[in-house]
Amino acid sequence: MGRPKIRLSNSRERDATIELLAAQKMVTVCQQANCPNIHQCFSQKCATFMLLGDTCTRHCRFCAVKTGNPMGAIDNQEPQRVAQSVAQMGLEYVVLTSVDRDDLLDLGAGQFSATIHAIKQINSEVLVEVLTPDFMGRNDLVAQILAAGPIVFAHNIETVKRLTSQVRDPRGSYQASLNLLAEVHRQSASTLTKTSLMLGMGEQEHEVQQTLDDLLQASCQMVTFGQYLAPSSRHYPVHHYLEQEQFGYWEQQALSMGFKFVAAGPLVRSSYRAGELFVKGRLK
Repeated sequence: MGRPKIRLSNSRERDATIELLAAQKMVTVCQQANCPNIHQCFSQKCATFMLLGDTCTRHCRFCAVKTGNPMGAIDNQEPQRVAQSVAQMGLEYVVLTSVDRDDLLDLGAGQFSATIHAIKQINSEVLVEVLTPDFMGRNDLVAQILAAGPIVFAHNIETVKRLTSQVRDPRGSYQASLNLLAEVHRQSASTLTKTSLMLGMGEQEHEVQQTLDDLLQASCQMVTFGQYLAPSSRHYPVHHYLEQEQFGYWEQQALSMGFKFVAAGPLVRSSYRAGELFVKGRLK
């Protein structure tokens, strides 16, 4: 199978979403990470908001987001602007993520919390999912975000254990990701936990299986599988493209193991059909 083809859309809804985000000076991971589903999601007035700017303090070899040191810069008006954008777009389900901000004392957790509160002050019925960094293993920061009331707490393990040191920044680790997911469940068993795996990076089948075993052991309840697509020739290379049947296999395998919901496919990403996944996960 070759590189999956992306179907483009020129809908008015997508263009209106882009204009609204620009007017509010919003940064979305859809745009920053070159997400292959951006046209589909924007056409449906759906976006994953990326907090704390567009510069990440870590350098992962798979990621298109720019890296650097923001030197502690933070926009205190961002939570309110996100909340206003959510209201204007009429969203009922919102995903909040961020770059890594190791330069901040709270590693960015306070901005997640403040944004959730701002959204719910305008409309308490909005459901919020967070997709967070690892927060360097600080359980107090996990507690701070949980106290704001996200319905899903996601953190991406990204790849299998053997490849982690090759593709992720050295400050992140396979075990740290497992520990964070386990801590979320320990602190709030009612909050769904979620992660994502990129396939096609050179992983072996038994390694994917071991990762799923480890995730279940860490009380992770939802998982997505997607095809890794290198953002440029400077990034970690694609080792192979998977057939749709292979994604189907991992979807069925994960479901049979007890994951509440699984999405798998070449263009599936962390926040793919997030609201739908949440509803189905809750119905399990």
